[in-house]
Amino acid sequence: MSANKFEGTGVALATPFTDDGSIDHSSLARLVKHTIDGGVDYLVVMGTTAESPTLSMQEKTEALATVISSNEKGLPIVYGAGGNDTEELCGYFDDPLFTKVDAILSVTPYYNKPSQKGLLAHFQKVADASPVPVILYNVPSRTAVNLSASTTLALAKHHNIIAIKEASGDFNQCNDILHHQPEDFMLISGDDMITLPLLAVGASGVISVMANAFPSQFSAMVRQALNGNFGGAKEIHLSLVELGQVLSLEGNPAGLKYVLEELGLCKSNLRLPLHPITDELKMRAKAAISALNKKGQPL
Repeated sequence: MSANKFEGTGVALATPFTDDGSIDHSSLARLVKHTIDGGVDYLVVMGTTAESPTLSMQEKTEALATVISSNEKGLPIVYGAGGNDTEELCGYFDDPLFTKVDAILSVTPYYNKPSQKGLLAHFQKVADASPVPVILYNVPSRTAVNLSASTTLALAKHHNIIAIKEASGDFNQCNDILHHQPEDFMLISGDDMITLPLLAVGASGVISVMANAFPSQFSAMVRQALNGNFGGAKEIHLSLVELGQVLSLEGNPAGLKYVLEELGLCKSNLRLPLHPITDELKMRAKAAISALNKKGQPL
């Protein structure tokens, strides 16, 4: 499969919950429609934003089924499949659900803190076992381990590893990957607010949190940048800065869930140990939403 399928804006879909804590499938369907109508290029199910560590395998399968049935434009679907037990993870790939997705997003093993050699061997085995292409996911702030540029580039040679979602925040590391990566490999931004500068130096797009709430604005920024219109992209980027801070200050997806509730897309319910945002941040969120609504849709 060509990695070009995952250029542009992917949305890391949140998982709406009802008041009793179960998945709110009608709101999930509404969210999928909202993001597709907003111009995103592909859907990411069961990433970090989905609160995937608190969902059972049955719940994950049911959520995926809702996304598939709501995907009226047939956008590519990426499914989160990572873990810190390599053998167990590879055993999942016999599940028929992997015939329904276009790629997996596989996070670096957490808690174990493997060496670079361990990470290399882990992802090689995952890529060998996966029936669909693999997008690596590097987010050391959550996993306590960093997938180095040299290890990423070694993995990029594997025929079934097509991209990395880079959320290390290390520009030197990203530059090293971009400078030496094979032509058919992609670096995808994993941080909304540094997406624009990464696009400027060769990133292929983003897997975005913010695109749940404001898909039109965020996907327009990415398209403008990919088309070389960095002036237009910069204007949209700067309009999103305050919202970006709101979404990150008290953790993802707590801030996002509140924004989605304000937009009428779903309730702000979370599963513990995540906790609702403070009243102070709610006020900032309302102001950021109001400012974006007044600005209207990008051209």
